[in-house]
Amino acid sequence: MKLPRHAELWFPGYFRDRTRHLLGRPAPKRLWVSITDHYEPLCQKATIETALQRVARWQEMWPRIADAAPRDAADRMPCYSFFYPQEDYRAELLDPLAEMTRQGIGDVEVHIHHHKETAEGFIRKISDFCRRLRNDHGLLHDHRGRMVFGFIHGNWALDNSRPDGLDCGLTGEIELLRDLGCYADFTMPSIPSPTQGRIVNQIYWCTGIPGRPKAFDRGIEASVGGGTQGDLLMITGPAGLRFEGRLMPRVEMGEIAHNDPPTEHRVRRWLDLSPQVGDEMFLKLHTHGAREDNADALLGTGGRPGGLEQMFRWLNEETQRRGIELRWASAYDMFCAVEALTGPLYPGSRLTSELAGMPAGER
Repeated sequence: MKLPRHAELWFPGYFRDRTRHLLGRPAPKRLWVSITDHYEPLCQKATIETALQRVARWQEMWPRIADAAPRDAADRMPCYSFFYPQEDYRAELLDPLAEMTRQGIGDVEVHIHHHKETAEGFIRKISDFCRRLRNDHGLLHDHRGRMVFGFIHGNWALDNSRPDGLDCGLTGEIELLRDLGCYADFTMPSIPSPTQGRIVNQIYWCTGIPGRPKAFDRGIEASVGGGTQGDLLMITGPAGLRFEGRLMPRVEMGEIAHNDPPTEHRVRRWLDLSPQVGDEMFLKLHTHGAREDNADALLGTGGRPGGLEQMFRWLNEETQRRGIELRWASAYDMFCAVEALTGPLYPGSRLTSELAGMPAGER
């Protein structure tokens, strides 16, 4: 069997995870589901007019899909997490996302594409962007008295993880994110990129060696009552192989897209691969939903239902079949659910930063 490029990075971890799974893990009692969108309305060199049309389509269609979805065990609708790129900030593109956030069906977190970055430049960019999100749009969350954010790295190159140093350049990014107020990173998996980490299908703490890139290659798995055990919490999506009637397997990495839409088989595979903390399971999916081809697949087009509508129904049916309580979650909700299991995370002054002086107040 021919494995995908760079499988040497993740396949040993996948093999260990499958072995552990076969030996038995606690039967999950609850499933948390979060969709983390690398939401880039200006991607593919789009004009501002095209970007506005892309956002308007989501503002029109997503509330309908969320309202039609099965309610979870807490009688909540799905909540979509838009990880918006810092370098593409435009107030008119954020305002509709903020409106969906106020409706309780959306949330906005931090995304960035950068190259040849410096620590000073990164601190300034993230700090200024978070201030804008909070002060101009009422976004981001307060946690234990300070503002925090979730993070996805553009081009997957978290912590200077590309061997050629492109698309980041900033070794030590994990520690900077921690100090700036990042509550968790949601970048992985990134198969088949060489940026892919060696730890798969776990929620874990980065314990990389200071001064070396790709600190998320080493870590300690989050555990019930374990609290903070490293620099930054990594919430990863499902990663592995699936066959689905194929002779040769396809890589599963929790991405929903026009060329890999949700299916009932994928839903079942996600529940087999997703990480657990104790008897609670965490399914983090990702997409690039602003571009038209993926938006067609997710939202529907020409009167045909989109993949999101079907996926929510299949997840509800599968969790009912397995006797698992279903919870829809934003990225922040998922972090809070992990913290409820592990005990208080980032205690004391771990999240001190330039952001500490920002206006407080829960949304």
